[in-house]
Amino acid sequence: MSNTPHALASDFPEHAERISELRQRDAHFARLVDKYHAINGVVHRAETDVDPVSDDHMQEMRRKRMALKDEIYAILTAS
Repeated sequence: MSNTPHALASDFPEHAERISELRQRDAHFARLVDKYHAINGVVHRAETDVDPVSDDHMQEMRRKRMALKDEIYAILTAS
């Protein structure tokens, strides 16, 4: 089980500046990033057993996090 925090700037270092820029000027993107950070924090706390959850719930949270990350990445790499 991984306990890496999965911060967007760490996972996409080549897009760190664009992430910051888009958060400032694109409300939809900012909401996606905020949702990602929220679910990522919950997953990280569950992975480190600070707030244990069932395996099914963990998998569902990871799926949500991955879907958000995919959507964020698609925006970052568009045009």
